[in-house]
Amino acid sequence: MEKEALEIEEVEEEEVEEAQVKKMGFLDHMEELRHRILWSIFALVVTSSLSGALWQPLWELLKKPAGENVQFLAISVLEPFMFKVKLAVFAGALIAAPFIIYQLVAFVAPALKPHEKRWVYPFVVFLVVLFYSGVVFGYLFVMPPATQWLLDQGMGTMLVYPRVDYYLGYAAILTLGMGACFETPLFIFFLSKLGVVTDKSLLENWRLAIIIILVVAAILTPDWSPVTMAIFAAPMVVLYFLSILLVKFL
Repeated sequence: MEKEALEIEEVEEEEVEEAQVKKMGFLDHMEELRHRILWSIFALVVTSSLSGALWQPLWELLKKPAGENVQFLAISVLEPFMFKVKLAVFAGALIAAPFIIYQLVAFVAPALKPHEKRWVYPFVVFLVVLFYSGVVFGYLFVMPPATQWLLDQGMGTMLVYPRVDYYLGYAAILTLGMGACFETPLFIFFLSKLGVVTDKSLLENWRLAIIIILVVAAILTPDWSPVTMAIFAAPMVVLYFLSILLVKFL
Protein backbone atom coordinates (compact mmCIF):
# COMPACT_ATOMS: atom_id res chain seq x y z
CA MET A 1 0.00 0.00 0.00
CA GLU A 2 2.80 2.41 0.88
CA LYS A 3 4.54 1.68 -2.45
CA GLU A 4 1.34 2.35 -4.39
CA ALA A 5 0.80 5.59 -2.46
CA LEU A 6 4.33 6.73 -3.30
CA GLU A 7 3.81 5.93 -6.98
CA ILE A 8 0.54 7.88 -7.01
CA GLU A 9 2.25 10.80 -5.29
CA GLU A 10 5.07 10.79 -7.85
CA VAL A 11 2.56 10.77 -10.71
CA GLU A 12 0.71 13.70 -9.15
CA GLU A 13 3.98 15.61 -8.71
CA GLU A 14 4.84 15.01 -12.36
CA GLU A 15 1.43 16.22 -13.48
CA VAL A 16 1.70 19.37 -11.35
CA GLU A 17 5.20 20.18 -12.64
CA GLU A 18 4.19 19.51 -16.25
CA ALA A 19 1.26 21.87 -15.82
CA GLN A 20 3.56 24.54 -14.38
CA VAL A 21 5.98 24.17 -17.30
CA LYS A 22 3.14 24.41 -19.81
CA LYS A 23 1.93 27.63 -18.17
CA MET A 24 5.26 29.25 -18.93
CA GLY A 25 5.05 30.93 -22.29
CA PHE A 26 7.79 31.44 -24.85
CA LEU A 27 8.67 34.89 -23.48
CA ASP A 28 8.91 33.47 -19.96
CA HIS A 29 11.38 30.85 -21.17
CA MET A 30 13.40 33.51 -22.98
CA GLU A 31 13.46 35.67 -19.85
CA GLU A 32 14.65 32.71 -17.79
CA LEU A 33 17.32 31.95 -20.37
CA ARG A 34 18.46 35.58 -20.40
CA HIS A 35 18.68 35.50 -16.61
CA ARG A 36 20.84 32.35 -16.65
CA ILE A 37 23.11 33.70 -19.40
CA LEU A 38 23.66 36.98 -17.56
CA TRP A 39 24.60 35.13 -14.37
CA SER A 40 27.01 32.95 -16.35
CA ILE A 41 28.63 35.98 -18.00
CA PHE A 42 28.90 37.70 -14.63
CA ALA A 43 30.63 34.63 -13.14
CA LEU A 44 33.02 34.47 -16.10
CA VAL A 45 33.86 38.18 -15.79
CA VAL A 46 34.54 37.85 -12.04
CA THR A 47 36.72 34.74 -12.35
CA SER A 48 38.56 36.15 -15.39
CA SER A 49 39.24 39.40 -13.52
CA LEU A 50 40.66 37.50 -10.57
CA SER A 51 42.74 35.36 -12.92
CA GLY A 52 43.98 38.49 -14.69
CA ALA A 53 45.18 39.91 -11.38
CA LEU A 54 47.07 36.66 -10.77
CA TRP A 55 48.32 36.16 -14.32
CA GLN A 56 52.01 35.89 -13.34
CA PRO A 57 51.70 32.86 -10.99
CA LEU A 58 49.26 31.31 -13.46
CA TRP A 59 51.76 31.77 -16.28
CA GLU A 60 54.55 30.27 -14.17
CA LEU A 61 52.31 27.27 -13.53
CA LEU A 62 51.33 26.91 -17.18
CA LYS A 63 54.84 27.05 -18.60
CA LYS A 64 56.29 24.60 -16.04
CA PRO A 65 55.76 21.49 -18.26
CA ALA A 66 58.03 23.10 -20.90
CA GLY A 67 60.99 23.11 -18.52
CA GLU A 68 63.00 25.81 -16.78
CA ASN A 69 65.41 26.53 -19.64
CA VAL A 70 62.79 27.36 -22.28
CA GLN A 71 62.44 31.04 -23.19
CA PHE A 72 59.14 32.25 -24.57
CA LEU A 73 58.71 34.88 -27.25
CA ALA A 74 56.21 37.62 -28.11
CA ILE A 75 56.67 39.03 -31.63
CA SER A 76 54.33 42.01 -31.64
CA VAL A 77 53.51 44.99 -29.46
CA LEU A 78 49.98 43.74 -28.80
CA GLU A 79 50.88 40.12 -28.08
CA PRO A 80 51.86 40.48 -24.37
CA PHE A 81 48.59 42.25 -23.58
CA MET A 82 46.44 39.86 -25.63
CA PHE A 83 48.22 36.92 -24.05
CA LYS A 84 47.30 38.17 -20.57
CA VAL A 85 43.67 38.56 -21.64
CA LYS A 86 43.51 35.08 -23.16
CA LEU A 87 45.21 33.51 -20.15
CA ALA A 88 42.77 35.27 -17.80
CA VAL A 89 39.73 34.12 -19.81
CA PHE A 90 41.07 30.56 -20.08
CA ALA A 91 41.67 30.30 -16.33
CA GLY A 92 38.42 32.13 -15.56
CA ALA A 93 36.41 29.73 -17.73
CA LEU A 94 37.96 26.74 -15.95
CA ILE A 95 37.04 28.18 -12.56
CA ALA A 96 33.54 29.27 -13.56
CA ALA A 97 32.68 26.05 -15.42
CA PRO A 98 30.74 24.37 -12.53
CA PHE A 99 28.61 27.48 -11.98
CA ILE A 100 27.89 27.84 -15.71
CA ILE A 101 26.93 24.16 -15.95
CA TYR A 102 24.64 24.62 -12.96
CA GLN A 103 22.88 27.52 -14.70
CA LEU A 104 22.33 25.36 -17.77
CA VAL A 105 20.94 22.49 -15.69
CA ALA A 106 18.73 24.86 -13.67
CA PHE A 107 17.23 26.14 -16.94
CA VAL A 108 16.52 22.64 -18.26
CA ALA A 109 15.46 21.05 -14.94
CA PRO A 110 11.83 22.33 -14.87
CA ALA A 111 11.10 20.37 -18.06
CA LEU A 112 12.35 17.11 -16.52
CA LYS A 113 10.24 14.61 -14.64
CA PRO A 114 10.95 13.98 -10.92
CA HIS A 115 12.60 10.59 -11.53
CA GLU A 116 14.80 12.20 -14.21
CA LYS A 117 15.83 15.01 -11.87
CA ARG A 118 17.21 12.47 -9.43
CA TRP A 119 19.80 11.55 -12.04
CA VAL A 120 20.57 15.03 -13.33
CA TYR A 121 22.42 16.54 -10.40
CA PRO A 122 24.56 13.47 -9.59
CA PHE A 123 25.31 13.34 -13.34
CA VAL A 124 26.47 16.96 -13.29
CA VAL A 125 28.63 16.39 -10.19
CA PHE A 126 30.38 13.43 -11.81
CA LEU A 127 30.72 15.37 -15.07
CA VAL A 128 32.52 18.24 -13.31
CA VAL A 129 34.72 15.93 -11.20
CA LEU A 130 35.78 13.86 -14.22
CA PHE A 131 36.44 16.97 -16.31
CA TYR A 132 38.73 18.55 -13.70
CA SER A 133 40.44 15.20 -13.15
CA GLY A 134 41.16 15.07 -16.88
CA VAL A 135 42.50 18.63 -16.93
CA VAL A 136 44.85 17.89 -14.01
CA PHE A 137 45.92 14.59 -15.57
CA GLY A 138 46.61 16.34 -18.87
CA TYR A 139 48.69 19.00 -17.15
CA LEU A 140 50.70 16.60 -14.96
CA PHE A 141 51.14 13.54 -17.16
CA VAL A 142 50.46 14.49 -20.79
CA MET A 143 51.90 17.98 -21.26
CA PRO A 144 55.42 17.40 -19.78
CA PRO A 145 56.46 14.40 -21.92
CA ALA A 146 54.65 15.68 -25.04
CA THR A 147 56.19 19.16 -24.72
CA GLN A 148 59.68 17.87 -24.00
CA TRP A 149 59.55 15.49 -26.96
CA LEU A 150 58.40 18.25 -29.32
CA LEU A 151 61.05 20.69 -28.10
CA ASP A 152 63.78 18.05 -28.40
CA GLN A 153 63.13 17.84 -32.15
CA GLY A 154 65.02 21.11 -32.61
CA MET A 155 67.92 20.40 -30.28
CA GLY A 156 71.31 20.91 -31.94
CA THR A 157 69.86 22.22 -35.18
CA MET A 158 67.93 25.35 -34.25
CA LEU A 159 67.09 27.76 -31.45
CA VAL A 160 63.54 27.14 -30.24
CA TYR A 161 61.69 30.07 -28.67
CA PRO A 162 58.00 29.16 -28.40
CA ARG A 163 55.52 32.01 -28.91
CA VAL A 164 53.47 32.62 -25.78
CA ASP A 165 50.23 32.86 -27.78
CA TYR A 166 50.78 29.53 -29.53
CA TYR A 167 51.89 27.83 -26.34
CA LEU A 168 48.69 28.90 -24.57
CA GLY A 169 46.60 27.41 -27.37
CA TYR A 170 48.67 24.23 -27.28
CA ALA A 171 48.23 23.90 -23.49
CA ALA A 172 44.50 24.57 -23.77
CA ILE A 173 44.08 21.81 -26.38
CA LEU A 174 45.94 19.21 -24.33
CA THR A 175 44.31 19.99 -20.97
CA LEU A 176 40.76 20.65 -22.15
CA GLY A 177 40.96 17.78 -24.61
CA MET A 178 42.00 15.40 -21.85
CA GLY A 179 39.24 16.83 -19.64
CA ALA A 180 36.71 15.99 -22.37
CA CYS A 181 38.19 12.50 -22.80
CA PHE A 182 37.75 11.80 -19.09
CA GLU A 183 34.00 12.08 -19.64
CA THR A 184 34.14 8.77 -21.56
CA PRO A 185 32.99 6.55 -18.64
CA LEU A 186 30.05 8.84 -17.92
CA PHE A 187 29.06 9.01 -21.59
CA ILE A 188 29.22 5.22 -22.02
CA PHE A 189 27.33 4.68 -18.75
CA PHE A 190 24.61 7.03 -20.03
CA LEU A 191 24.39 5.09 -23.32
CA SER A 192 24.10 1.83 -21.39
CA LYS A 193 21.17 3.20 -19.39
CA LEU A 194 19.48 4.08 -22.68
CA GLY A 195 20.02 0.53 -23.88
CA VAL A 196 22.31 1.57 -26.73
CA VAL A 197 25.33 -0.43 -25.52
CA THR A 198 26.05 -3.29 -23.11
CA ASP A 199 29.24 -4.48 -21.44
CA LYS A 200 29.36 -7.43 -23.90
CA SER A 201 28.99 -5.23 -26.98
CA LEU A 202 31.65 -2.85 -25.68
CA LEU A 203 34.07 -5.71 -25.07
CA GLU A 204 33.37 -7.33 -28.45
CA ASN A 205 34.04 -4.05 -30.29
CA TRP A 206 37.23 -3.07 -28.45
CA ARG A 207 39.27 -3.03 -31.68
CA LEU A 208 36.89 -0.56 -33.28
CA ALA A 209 36.95 1.51 -30.09
CA ILE A 210 40.74 1.74 -30.17
CA ILE A 211 40.65 2.89 -33.80
CA ILE A 212 38.13 5.60 -32.87
CA ILE A 213 40.31 6.61 -29.90
CA LEU A 214 43.35 6.95 -32.16
CA VAL A 215 41.36 9.12 -34.57
CA VAL A 216 40.14 11.32 -31.70
CA ALA A 217 43.70 11.57 -30.36
CA ALA A 218 44.91 12.63 -33.81
CA ILE A 219 42.24 15.34 -33.96
CA LEU A 220 42.78 16.67 -30.44
CA THR A 221 46.57 16.67 -30.36
CA PRO A 222 48.17 19.82 -31.80
CA ASP A 223 50.57 17.79 -33.95
CA TRP A 224 50.52 14.50 -35.85
CA SER A 225 53.55 12.98 -34.12
CA PRO A 226 53.03 9.33 -33.05
CA VAL A 227 54.58 10.02 -29.63
CA THR A 228 52.11 12.78 -28.71
CA MET A 229 49.19 10.76 -30.07
CA ALA A 230 50.24 7.70 -28.06
CA ILE A 231 50.58 9.75 -24.86
CA PHE A 232 47.11 11.19 -25.46
CA ALA A 233 45.46 7.92 -26.52
CA ALA A 234 46.81 5.68 -23.73
CA PRO A 235 44.62 7.05 -20.90
CA MET A 236 41.61 7.03 -23.24
CA VAL A 237 42.07 3.29 -23.84
CA VAL A 238 42.29 2.68 -20.08
CA LEU A 239 39.14 4.76 -19.54
CA TYR A 240 37.31 2.72 -22.18
CA PHE A 241 37.99 -0.58 -20.41
CA LEU A 242 37.14 0.98 -17.05
CA SER A 243 33.83 2.03 -18.62
CA ILE A 244 33.10 -1.62 -19.45
CA LEU A 245 33.53 -2.52 -15.76
CA LEU A 246 31.32 0.41 -14.79
CA VAL A 247 28.54 -0.73 -17.13
CA LYS A 248 28.87 -4.37 -16.02
CA PHE A 249 28.62 -3.79 -12.27
CA LEU A 250 26.34 -0.72 -12.19
